[in-house]
Amino acid sequence: MLLPPLAKLRPGGRHGVATTETRDPIGYLVAGLSRLAQTDVLDRLGLRKQAEQAVFTVTRSGFSTVTTASRTFARSGAKDKAGVRAPVAKRSGQFDLTPSEDEQMLVDVVTEFATEVVRPAAHDADAACAAPRELLEASLEIGLPILGLPETLGGVSEERSAMAGTLVAEALGRGDLGLAVATLAPGSVATAIGLWGTDEQQQTYLPAFTGDDVPAAALALTEPHVLFDVLSPRTRATRTADGYVLDGVKSLVPRGAEAELFVVGAELEGQPVLFLVESSTPGLRVEADPAMGVRAASLTTLHLDGVTVPPTAVLGATDGSTYAECVRLSRLAWCALAVGTAQAVLDYVTPYVKEREAFGEPIAHRQSVAFMVANIAIELQAMRLLTWKAAGRAAAGKDFAREVALAREACAHKGMQIGLDGVQLLGGHGFVKEHPVERWYRDLRAIGLMEGAVLV
Repeated sequence: MLLPPLAKLRPGGRHGVATTETRDPIGYLVAGLSRLAQTDVLDRLGLRKQAEQAVFTVTRSGFSTVTTASRTFARSGAKDKAGVRAPVAKRSGQFDLTPSEDEQMLVDVVTEFATEVVRPAAHDADAACAAPRELLEASLEIGLPILGLPETLGGVSEERSAMAGTLVAEALGRGDLGLAVATLAPGSVATAIGLWGTDEQQQTYLPAFTGDDVPAAALALTEPHVLFDVLSPRTRATRTADGYVLDGVKSLVPRGAEAELFVVGAELEGQPVLFLVESSTPGLRVEADPAMGVRAASLTTLHLDGVTVPPTAVLGATDGSTYAECVRLSRLAWCALAVGTAQAVLDYVTPYVKEREAFGEPIAHRQSVAFMVANIAIELQAMRLLTWKAAGRAAAGKDFAREVALAREACAHKGMQIGLDGVQLLGGHGFVKEHPVERWYRDLRAIGLMEGAVLV
């Protein structure tokens, strides 16, 4: 399929770009990347001149404040009316995991963005615990916040986009996992509202994500407790005459200091439930919480102390089904990020072992080295196929609980092993920040720990 010429793009979405005349769902991204290439963003984010950025913090005690005052989300839509839902994707067969032409085009566009913009900025972003502002703005230009929204809500999807979202997360993870989380976090909240929101919730919040001034937003599920079980949150929601009161602590929340909207998981009358919480709500407080990995996502801890929300703040069902589906889709996104980051490891170590010489010959000639690289390739392909199968079933509206559980088990353990092997293959170089493998190893350790944050 040929890329649509920009002259045929019609106004209507971000920066006057909506879809092509044939309503190609990838039109936003193609047009956005074309616009991006015509600006100086690449130069400002390239190796020649890193964009200036403020250091977020490097200590937990270095930042603690109430949440930022959010914009005023004007209430709109019908309270008791169901929201718009994208139709499920049509698949030719259960084991057909081949990306469609549109999906492959999407992968190519985002891969170029990850290579030209994300990868060069990764080192400094990891050190600063913050994504460059120019990079975040560039991610908006290619339509990441509206990728999971149907066209009727101002998005680009003609059908359920779990597969497309998985491919995007994988491509971004290949650039840098921390920056991928930072860029995907707002779109994850928009996708959640598109999947489970009522008409009122969609009409109230989604216009902000489809406009020019996209708010930072975060999906907060993880909690700082020993043996934390994401399906049994300790954050409590108490029903009152005026709505609900939330109390608890959420950890590893991406871009929490600037987020204007949170999707918070809490236990309500014995069931886990999702709540929409605006950052201007009294009782919210955020503090810096930089971790071992995923540092570029500006991770924070979110404290909820008597946070009062209206009855309309409940997102989806209150029987735990929506919350469980959210967890599965979030784990699917983390699996995709693991696949992308593991692919980056393989791409880096393969030429390295062929060029690095010891005792007069490339170290790739050693069986122990060659077998380790081959094992990385084998495990990586297994991770990818398991993740794609789970994504395909999710997009088709089928039960994918078993598939995503298998994918997460493989990606959490094998992904971490791939990161470790990458460090080992570089020897002493694997231990220093001159090479990116040590960062990828730290990031891959998060796959089995973090819940929420991203969603497809």
